[in-house]
Amino acid sequence: MKSKRMGRTGMKVSEICLGTMTFGNQCDQATSFAIMDRADAGGVTFFDTADVYPIGGNAATVGRTEEYVGAWLKERGARERIVLATKCRGAMGPRPNDGGLSRKHIIAACEASLRRLQTDYIDLYQTHSPDAETPIDETLRALDDLVRAGKVRYAGCSNYRAYELATALWTSERLGLARYDCVQPRYNLLFREPESELLPLCAQEGVGVIVYNPLAGGFLTGKYQKGQDVIEGTRFALPRAGARYQARYWREAQFDAVERLKQVSDAHGQPLAQVAVAWALAHPAITSAIVGATSPAQLDGTLPATDLTLSAEVRAACNDAWFSLPRPRDPEVALR
Repeated sequence: MKSKRMGRTGMKVSEICLGTMTFGNQCDQATSFAIMDRADAGGVTFFDTADVYPIGGNAATVGRTEEYVGAWLKERGARERIVLATKCRGAMGPRPNDGGLSRKHIIAACEASLRRLQTDYIDLYQTHSPDAETPIDETLRALDDLVRAGKVRYAGCSNYRAYELATALWTSERLGLARYDCVQPRYNLLFREPESELLPLCAQEGVGVIVYNPLAGGFLTGKYQKGQDVIEGTRFALPRAGARYQARYWREAQFDAVERLKQVSDAHGQPLAQVAVAWALAHPAITSAIVGATSPAQLDGTLPATDLTLSAEVRAACNDAWFSLPRPRDPEVALR
């Protein structure tokens, strides 16, 4: 497992980051521990979570994923060998200040995450998505205070457009505040919007990029077939989240693109899931790709991607997949 520097910082992370949002809903604690054990054994030193996880959960389950991760870190004595990332922004309760990126919520959310994760610091603390109701300087001052207090090592963001990240970077520089040293966008063979503005900005400004959905929620494994019903228990069938994933990928053109990709990857003896992850990691602006699982065996099929070299024919097929999809696109599907 290779490591890369996160942007301009001195911190190094593994090229594969373990995504944990299945823990606590699709995966019970024993399965979650087994997945983390497999990632740890495979050289993954970077774990990503969020206070609102698990995906597809409800008010009763928010925070459960962090609890599982924290329990594993303590039981395995793994805290110092794992670069730990989590996020805040989503609603953690019914009250007006239980979500958002106000100073009030960020400080409270960080303290709560520290308790659930059973640690006294977070390596990468990310704002999960922008908050138009809170001034960016308020958000950044709160993060800066957490960094100065030693509770957070680096700040990052997720689901930010290029102009939103640029505004934040400019504000940090102008006010002398801790800045976003990492961004987490959706990026895969079927969704390459970040290439237009976000990735060039990150390369220019030395911002690390950890991409989520490199397998398009499992769609790029090739296991789904056109015409079949959504499979219960998968990400495409989860309450609330399932509709979002279906809008992104469960379309005829995407099915056709995956089928063409699978034919080429099979012909070269390279599993499509590994091709998809290796393709994402090959972009020079990408630091790490977040890979999730609902069983340890699934990681056996994706972790080898870091050693995979794509042939010219496979790379050409990968490029054709995106450019073959119809335009114009649905604005909601286009960003998040």
